[in-house]
Order: sequence, then C-alpha cells, then structure tokens
Amino acid sequence: MPLGGVIPPMVTPLLERDQLDHGGLERLIERIIAGGVHGLYILGTTGEAPALSYRLRRELIERTCHQVAGRVPVLVGVTDPAFTESIALAGRAQESGAQAVVVAPPYYFSASQPELLGYLERLASQLPLPLFLYNAPTNTHHFLDPATVRRAAEMPNIIGLKDSSANMIYFHAVQTLFEDRPDFTLLVGPEELMAEAVLLGGHGAMCGGTNFYPQLYVDLYREAVAGNLEAVNRLQRRVMQISTTVYHVSSADSSYLRGVKCAMSLLGICSDFMAEPFQAFDAAEREQVRRHLIAAGLLGEEGL
Repeated sequence: MPLGGVIPPMVTPLLERDQLDHGGLERLIERIIAGGVHGLYILGTTGEAPALSYRLRRELIERTCHQVAGRVPVLVGVTDPAFTESIALAGRAQESGAQAVVVAPPYYFSASQPELLGYLERLASQLPLPLFLYNAPTNTHHFLDPATVRRAAEMPNIIGLKDSSANMIYFHAVQTLFEDRPDFTLLVGPEELMAEAVLLGGHGAMCGGTNFYPQLYVDLYREAVAGNLEAVNRLQRRVMQISTTVYHVSSADSSYLRGVKCAMSLLGICSDFMAEPFQAFDAAEREQVRRHLIAAGLLGEEGL
C-alpha cells in the first residue's frame, strides 16, 4: 500500500553551525509523533539539508531513527550533487533503520529529462532502500516531467513522488498518469494544497507547519479523507492563517524557514539557530511571530 498521511519535513534543530540541539531534537520528535503523524522526513528543504555537513547529517539520521524506534516510518533525504554521497547517506539511513530515502534531481548542472531518467535508473539500482522522487524545481532548477515520473516508476525501487512545485495542474497530470498504479505514493509539499490534493485522490502531504502544530494538519488530512467538506473548510482557514502570517514575516524567500524555526523556539521546542547563509529573526520579527502564534491559539499572552 502507498505511504499516505501527514509526513512532517522535520527541521534540523541546531545550536551552532555544526552542532545539533539534542534536547530540541528529542522534544520535536516526541511532539510530532504525539500529534498523530504518519511518518517523518528528515534532511529535506525544511531540514536545511544542503547547508549541513555530512557528519551532522549522519548524526541526525542515527539519532532520529534511534529515538523513533519504528513507531512511524522514517524517510531520509539523500539529495546531493555527488552521486557517491547520495549512496553513502542512503547506506547510513538503511543501517540506522530508516524505511525509505528521498531524492531530488542533483542541483547545479543542468540536465535534460532523458539524462535525469538515466541518473535515477543508475541511482535506484544502487540504493539499499526504496526511493521517493522529489520534484522541487525552485531549489534544484530541474522539473521532473510527468512522463519522466511515470517512466521512473517502472523501476523496481522507486515507490512515490513528493511534489513541491505548488503547481496543481502538474500534480493532477501526474495523478492521471498513475490511475492504474494505486500503489505509487503521490504527496504534495505545500501544506496549503494538502486538502485539495487528498480530496482529489492524492495520498497526503509533507507539511512544514507540522513541526510546531501537528494536530492541525493531521486533523485536516483525516477530514479530507472522510470527505467532510465543512470541517475541511474550517481547518483550511486555520492552515492559511498560519501560512499567510508566520511564514511571511519577512519579504525574503527564507521567511518560511525562519518563521518555522522562530515559532518552534517561541513554543519551547528547540533553538531557532539557522544554517548559513540564513540568520534567525531579529527581536522585532520574533515579536511578530509571537503575536501570530497568539492569534492562532498556540500561545497565550504571557507565553506558554
């Protein structure tokens, strides 16, 4: 069966550039599992993976898998411009007990669709775990064409797609191509699109907000699966309240990541230290996030 539901793209709690926030990581994992999520995804965009050292990535994989201890599936991002580094990270994921890996097209060099398909074929044949494709054109500057996804899905080790294009025409085109493959997982990245995707046959989403408000997104998923449109509309409004406030305190493209980490710091989950080249919100921006969390019912006027 396809892996469905809400699978948080977990942030990487940091204390310094190359130091994990161990206490924050433990609190975060327990918080999101207690929220009823259906899996965890580490070392993705929200996890700031490309900015982390390989040593720290390996430590995060080991600590996360050890703490989760099989309670939910763990997916590990292994995207890297270097083919051998992706293989090495996948090996560490398999050794640590992860259930699958996630890979986006390698960034920096431009590649055609046939070249990407060949790359995926060679990669999947050497991976020790099942593979989810990751369509993230904003960050990788590559777009996995629906036909490429369909052809890749014929490879034995490729089992699903996470689409972060925020293009629902694309997502529905992929769905159409997979009408005869109910076993192939189709997930969206943007949480704002989860309800629509699930109502129309998608399997779920990787919602960044689940890091600090897991129950909201799990409830929305369940109501969408049940087709309860009244509840979906009510919960979707709360999702959009967070999306349009916490994620848009700054006009910079990094505002989403900084907003998520700031919210988690204010809620006492983990540090808001950011990997380079980003920095945590300043005091004025932090106060804005605090006010937004109060409006969302996540904080009281006096804090926690």
